[in-house]
Amino acid sequence: MDDETRHMVTPLRLPTETVAALDAVVAFATAAADGTLDDAAGLDRAVGSMQYTGARTHDDLEAQQVRDVVPALLAMWDAERDDVPALANAILRTADAAPQLVRHDGIDWHLHAVDAERPLAERIAVETAIAFVDIIRLGETDRCKRCADPRCGLPMLDLSRNRSRRFCSTACQSRVNVAAYRARAR
Repeated sequence: MDDETRHMVTPLRLPTETVAALDAVVAFATAAADGTLDDAAGLDRAVGSMQYTGARTHDDLEAQQVRDVVPALLAMWDAERDDVPALANAILRTADAAPQLVRHDGIDWHLHAVDAERPLAERIAVETAIAFVDIIRLGETDRCKRCADPRCGLPMLDLSRNRSRRFCSTACQSRVNVAAYRARAR
């Protein structure tokens, strides 16, 4: 079976931690775009209920470090499939990642690749790189999209069965549909 055929018949089977890491990219990119990552309180709101274990300093420097890592995460998000491995590998090399299977906080066995005491931004980057390793191997990189609303363009994770999702929210979808309707009505 060639790569394209295998890709077409592969059912969605992304590990929970992969989806969580990719959802985190969306959340951090959105927070960076709206200025939420400008301080520690904003980072705490952005992290919310995400299950990042390990050390947190809860200070403005940590928020800045997370904000500064967002472009590297989006570079993987927006890259062509064959370009993502170099970006993910660079993050893993820089962090001296050593993947290990762990189980904690009611989450079954999954990979952690850096020590829990490393800075939050580094753990986010490494978990995202590992998530991209998963979606590359599963042929699911096309699920990482940008919102089709030209005024938005935020990243979004398309978990629809047929990969048909185009907008990050119903607000964006409505805005584009209303604009199209008004254009037709003119």
